[in-house]
Amino acid sequence: MLVLSRKKGESIVIQDHIEVTVLAVEGDTVRIGISAPKHIDIFRQEIYTAIQEANRESVTPLAANIDAFMERLRKTENKKD
Repeated sequence: MLVLSRKKGESIVIQDHIEVTVLAVEGDTVRIGISAPKHIDIFRQEIYTAIQEANRESVTPLAANIDAFMERLRKTENKKD
């Protein structure tokens, strides 16, 4: 992890296209602004984690359905023999 010190109004640039600017510092809270191309998704970490979990949950039933389908297919093939 890269650790940088920035003051209000100062920025960092990531790969020429993303700029992160410190907008305000109030106690333990830092407000930042992020400028990035529209095709780059930016999420708070807790939202990103929730999206990833929802994606995993949506795949689980599919995997179970595929397993059940493959088992039925094997049984059908065995009946033919």
